[in-house]
Amino acid sequence: MTGAPGQLDWAEQIKPRVEAEFDRVVKAFSEVAAKQTGEVRDETLALIAIVEEKRAEVMANPSAGYFVSEWREINDQVRRMLAADARYKAIQAKRAARASESKSS
Repeated sequence: MTGAPGQLDWAEQIKPRVEAEFDRVVKAFSEVAAKQTGEVRDETLALIAIVEEKRAEVMANPSAGYFVSEWREINDQVRRMLAADARYKAIQAKRAARASESKSS
């Protein structure tokens, strides 16, 4: 990791909290998926895969400054990353279309 010594120390303290936040989101989706079947379950598992991909991208970032500036306070970063992903948007649109179809039937 690159950065000033203080940033490096701080980033090393932040990174486990970032991992824990990704773990929390994956666990929540996993619990939902366990209660689902069929296409909806497959979509939820796809969401988990997207979250894991985002985790890998974040944790591979070599800049200590990135962790200090973006993850010092953990709020809704994972949710925002997911919501910005085109695959997530496609899944949400598909689910909305199914819900609309079922209401009109």
